[in-house]
Amino acid sequence: MRFVVHRYAGRKAKSGHPGLPMGAADVATVLFTQFLKFDAAEPNWPDRDRFVLSAGHGSMLLYALLYLTGNKDMTLDQLKGFRQLGSLTPGHPENFHTKGIETTTGPLGQGIATSVGMALAEKMLAAEFGKKVVGHHTYVLASDGDLMEGRVAGKRSPWPGTGNSIS
Repeated sequence: MRFVVHRYAGRKAKSGHPGLPMGAADVATVLFTQFLKFDAAEPNWPDRDRFVLSAGHGSMLLYALLYLTGNKDMTLDQLKGFRQLGSLTPGHPENFHTKGIETTTGPLGQGIATSVGMALAEKMLAAEFGKKVVGHHTYVLASDGDLMEGRVAGKRSPWPGTGNSIS
């Protein structure tokens, strides 16, 4: 994983943030290979676990994970096109643009706030349809910047009540 990130992160773009992808590579590898319930061939499977990269500036981590887990749309050419116009690898992850991206995370705090909503929705759906139908979780990788942002900092955290958000 580190090789893929190091080799392709920011080379052509001559910009990017390789620190988060390189530093979180081991944790993300364990998460995606041993804990996350998903199918790379079917990124819209309804009962998949969700992974939200709230620290969107480290998007190469997510793109490398999509490539290494077999997402057919994420190729080496797409990784080489990181932050290039028209690529599936923009500077921040964008939902509905790249398959396997759960939510768009642009401004600091946006991803972590969205993940709380996802976890609450999961809890409500599980209450209505049962855990056999809705048995997934939301995993969040947030940065210190996400937590310091005004929309998130100083507010009471709703995560303990959801039981579905893991950060």
